[in-house]
Amino acid sequence: MNDLGLLVIRLVFGLTFAAHGTQKLFGWFGGYGIAGTGGFFESIGLRPGKFLAVVAGLGELAGGLLLALGLWSPVAAVLVTVSMLVAIAKVHGPKGYWITEGGCEYNVAIIAVAVGLALTGPGAHTILALLG
Repeated sequence: MNDLGLLVIRLVFGLTFAAHGTQKLFGWFGGYGIAGTGGFFESIGLRPGKFLAVVAGLGELAGGLLLALGLWSPVAAVLVTVSMLVAIAKVHGPKGYWITEGGCEYNVAIIAVAVGLALTGPGAHTILALLG
């Protein structure tokens, strides 16, 4: 049952985070794509905006997919954590902790899940187990 629980967490969390990356890269799911995200990044002092939008989008997409698949969990956790630390430093942190005020509560929760999965491991139900 523990492995099944880890699978549910990995799939929901990982695929949601990967989708967040596709918002930046492709404008899917209501996102703004590279141009829009790059413009936002420029407005908060992250330059060059479009390049960093691609880097952030790829990191989020890769980190989320790796977690969902149960591959390289520590690498995936680093990708997710770095993305969230930048979001905290540049956007949410100055607004306090609570998300109702635009704070970093949600970002901290995302970091906790990513690091927790890296420390726990992916469980038995991974893409490698299915292929192997």
